[in-house]
Amino acid sequence: MNLFASRKPLTLVVLALLALILLCSLAYRYVFASAAEPDYLWHTVERRSIENVIAASGTLEPKDYVEVGAQVSGQLESLAVEVGDVVAREQLLAEIDATVFETKVMSAEASLENKRAQLEKLHAEQYLAEERLERNRNLFTQNAISRDTLTASETEVKGLKASIRAMQAQIKADSASLDGDKATLNYAKIYAPMDGTVVSIAVREGQTLNANQSAPLIMKIADLSVLTLRTEVSEADVTRIYPGMPVYFSTLGEPQERWYSTVRQVLPTPEIVNEVVLYQVLIDIENKGSRLMDSMTAQVFFIEDQAENVLTVPAGALRRGPGGLGVLKQTASGTERVAVKLGMRTRTQVEIAEGLNEGDVVVAGIRNPETGAVEENRRGPMGGPPGGRRGF
Repeated sequence: MNLFASRKPLTLVVLALLALILLCSLAYRYVFASAAEPDYLWHTVERRSIENVIAASGTLEPKDYVEVGAQVSGQLESLAVEVGDVVAREQLLAEIDATVFETKVMSAEASLENKRAQLEKLHAEQYLAEERLERNRNLFTQNAISRDTLTASETEVKGLKASIRAMQAQIKADSASLDGDKATLNYAKIYAPMDGTVVSIAVREGQTLNANQSAPLIMKIADLSVLTLRTEVSEADVTRIYPGMPVYFSTLGEPQERWYSTVRQVLPTPEIVNEVVLYQVLIDIENKGSRLMDSMTAQVFFIEDQAENVLTVPAGALRRGPGGLGVLKQTASGTERVAVKLGMRTRTQVEIAEGLNEGDVVVAGIRNPETGAVEENRRGPMGGPPGGRRGF
């Protein structure tokens, strides 16, 4: 019993030593081994195009359009087109019942013809009166008639000349009135004022139109060969946008398709939507293939700066060290710090002007062994401590 009791403390000591050795081994492997071999996230230096853009949204609309209305009142007798029809300038679009207007024209023509006949009669009477006046003048010189008779002949001629002038004025006025009646009659037929496409029709056949107060809208015709993208830009960004600025956009239906154009105009007057000040920017685009349609929504990108086919690395790969900006480049023996000279920068990518070659492999981040998250240079390339588990 005494021998067993004396060996028990020794056993406990041995077990404690073994546990301590195991813990030290695990700690060494975790601390030193992990520090010696961090889990790098690698990136291959490649050539690509990068750009800085201002993002906005907008709506497509026809650049040129006209709202066709009725200039006379009456019942819409017929519509010659439908929505979607392509029409040419001066093509017949619709007709309004012209019975009343035709009657007025016929009445005005008859009245004008009557006055012209009266004018011919007055001319004939003038001819006879002038003949009598000439004869009476000869008789007066022979003392065959009195002065009163001669004066009466002269007065008759003057009166007929005045009547002729008055009738000519009436005929001129009636002719103008007839021209107006004919124009009104022509308004009963509505023609296309431009080449384009019928995009909407606001009336139906048989509907009564009242043009006494304002011209009732019949249809809208638009030229869909060139559309305008009306874009809303915040006041924080609008000062960086200018006419001629390059831009591209995509539609909801074809998000991968890019349409390129330039800014036509920045409207000076803003719109306030939910207490947000927005300025409208107009962009014209040729509608090749008629793939773009009125009222489509577009995601718009104004290109502030761009670089094509340049060497790039992720912005998170840059770190500031004693020698300035640089990256960790993969080598045969591990990694080495390489100083780089930057070109254009975006939020996610930077252009490498000097220091790296295409195909070089650099550290883009370090994976956290506990969480699996990638740790990058959180403060960016302009300053602050480097990201990841260790600096350089």
